[in-house]
Amino acid sequence: MLVSTKAIVLSKLKYKDHDLIVKCYTQQLGIQSFLIKNVLKSKKGKFNIAYFQVLSLLDLNYDYRSNASLQYLKELKLNYNYSTLHTNINKTSIALFLSEVLSRILKEEEENSELYRFLETSFLWLDQSDSDNSFHLIFLMELTKYLGFYPAEVQDHALYFDLEAGEFSTTEKGNYCISGKTLTYLKQLLGIKFDVNKKLQMSLAQKRELLNMILLYFKLHLDGFKKPKSLEVLNQIYSS
Repeated sequence: MLVSTKAIVLSKLKYKDHDLIVKCYTQQLGIQSFLIKNVLKSKKGKFNIAYFQVLSLLDLNYDYRSNASLQYLKELKLNYNYSTLHTNINKTSIALFLSEVLSRILKEEEENSELYRFLETSFLWLDQSDSDNSFHLIFLMELTKYLGFYPAEVQDHALYFDLEAGEFSTTEKGNYCISGKTLTYLKQLLGIKFDVNKKLQMSLAQKRELLNMILLYFKLHLDGFKKPKSLEVLNQIYSS
């Protein structure tokens, strides 16, 4: 079956001497992996390796084989040429971190047009925005809407948030409750959208604490989820 689809690059892995295995999230068929032959051979590969930077937005044509773990591209072009995402060091570190998160949690080989639209719109916003230091926090919480565990409606009077249940409460329940400043930060975060002129009023250390809380939230709701290896790099970038 010939498939023409938009796609977002999530990861690439060197295979043998000159090939790459590239994992993408496609608009038509969800997660798909492609074997790109000879792409690491200077001037001999059919496709330019620059196309396969993480979070690149592509247009793909390929023959889809339902029984194959790797697909083979027929045609490829950039859907959008980022201005800053692959050149600004802060944005690049965010891109590496989020691509690793997405590569770990997105498994389904089926269409989810709403999720694809969210991802594409988010990365376009990041590329075009002057502000990026809270993007990954907002993005991860918005992502939970599509994964099925977005926090229940914010209750201003609530003293606790149960990470395991995903609910606010007036009493402490379970083993994974947050309170105090961390709870305040979470409530603040849930009230912010990318296109709204609001900022998180917290220090870098507090943002790292909030990120660790969000990653624990993911771990509690997604089987096998582990902290991304790129988290350390992200923390180093935002420690200066």
